[in-house]
Amino acid sequence: MSDIALLRLRGVVKKFGGFTALHGIDLDIREGEFFTIVGPSGSGKSTMIRLLVGMDDISAGEIMLRDQRIDQTPANLRPTCMVFQSLALFPHMSVGQNIEFPLKLRKDSPAKRRERALELLDLLRLPRTYYDKRISQCSGGEKQRVALARALAFDPEILFFDEPLSALDYRLRKALEKELKDLHVRTGKTFVYITHSLEEAMVMSDRIAIMKEGKIEQIAVADEIYSAPVSRFVAEFMGEVNLFDVISVDGETLQSSALTISNDVTQSTLPVGGKGLLMVRPEDVQFVGSKDHFDYVLEGKIHAEYALGSRIQYEVEADGKILTVETLRESRIKDSEGLPVTLGFNASKTHLIGDA
Repeated sequence: MSDIALLRLRGVVKKFGGFTALHGIDLDIREGEFFTIVGPSGSGKSTMIRLLVGMDDISAGEIMLRDQRIDQTPANLRPTCMVFQSLALFPHMSVGQNIEFPLKLRKDSPAKRRERALELLDLLRLPRTYYDKRISQCSGGEKQRVALARALAFDPEILFFDEPLSALDYRLRKALEKELKDLHVRTGKTFVYITHSLEEAMVMSDRIAIMKEGKIEQIAVADEIYSAPVSRFVAEFMGEVNLFDVISVDGETLQSSALTISNDVTQSTLPVGGKGLLMVRPEDVQFVGSKDHFDYVLEGKIHAEYALGSRIQYEVEADGKILTVETLRESRIKDSEGLPVTLGFNASKTHLIGDA
């Protein structure tokens, strides 16, 4: 992946009548990266990709590709391609004819089209015998590969994906996530991917943008967004999380009505009297034994237990709210419901979110 920005958005606004779907988006997408835009329904992610691919016009701002404005360029003249959720394959055509369709529009010779289609079947790890196979005879995973092959046929600079895996069953979706990541590495193309699935984004992406109400809340690598979110929204969107209201006593130490805090913990980055949220993920909270010492502790009672394969998730009622604790399966507590417990975690496993 290059450090060079291939695609730039500056002050991009999209309005539908009196409703503003995107509010002044600034964004750089690097050449060769797998960039994923994630957000709940209505956050603006689908509107964003429609603007990038040229299916809708921007209301203000500019979109640059290699320092050339493309926001006024028709979609069919941009060096980009879109893979839709519906795939939009032609059911009456063979696999080969579907892959060749953009090359036929470009008026390439039949021999050249066939050669390219066979190359792409190899790239997508489909047998060359599939060239004459009907789309209606292909499985869901095979159709996904054909759609990818057709998108690559025109050799676009950027491939856009609009939730292409959302309609597939879990096992197939997990397999194709890995295949997409592998394909990205093998082709070296720039992938821009839209999804509501946090799990998809974390498996495949070089960087992730989290959207909320037409704005970008945070852009970073998956680990950074997970461990150091910039807001309550991002923290909660990135999975199960425990959040505690805190206040800075003297600019160095924190105070919380819910927590007993060790005297030697100094981790405040808030101004004196500043309020914030102390975040700790469920896997970093532990049940405290008699000889254990933690920077933060609180008392609670186990409310519920859930088996998650190799892990066990506990809901613990403490300080008038439900907290979440995850342990390995071998650490499972017998007859846990209603059991009084002490929870503990260390400052090194927490993250402080300011301006709560």
